[in-house]
Formats: sequence, structure tokens, C-alpha cells
Amino acid sequence: MGFSDFVNKAKNLADQHDEQVDQGLDRAGDMAKERFAGHDGQVDSVVDRAQQYTGAGDTTAGGVEPQQEVPGGPQVDVPAESGEVPPQQ
Repeated sequence: MGFSDFVNKAKNLADQHDEQVDQGLDRAGDMAKERFAGHDGQVDSVVDRAQQYTGAGDTTAGGVEPQQEVPGGPQVDVPAESGEVPPQQ
């Protein structure tokens, strides 16, 4: 059994047991929120994204549709160091 066979088997198991996977991701997210206090929104975002990639999507959110991915990803404003002008977008 090669690595790709293992990955395919793991994907199939996750698809077959989507509710259990989503519950496990929710629990992992709760633990991460305790560990990284103040980053609840970021943890929720990661958990939601992971749940969208397993099975039929998030089975614990009550029918929330997956968000469309923004081309180029999120744009983050980075403050310029003193004396520098921030780049214009």
C-alpha cells in the first residue's frame, strides 16, 4: 500500500463518517480556543474550512453553505515601519 492509497482510504473513511469527523473537528476547535485565547474567530474559520472539505460539508452547522473562496486570498494590512510609506494596492 503506497501513500496515495492510504490518503484515498482516509478520504473515503472521512466521507463515510462525516458527522463524526465534524464533531471531532468541533471538539478540536474548542480545545484550540482554550489554548489560543483571543483567536476564536480564526479558530472557527479553520474549523469551518476543514469541515467543508470532509464528506458533504459541515453537518453540525445546520445547513450553512460553504463560503466561496476569494481569488488571491484575504488581503492583510501590514503596518509600515517608521519612516516607510505602505505599498499602494
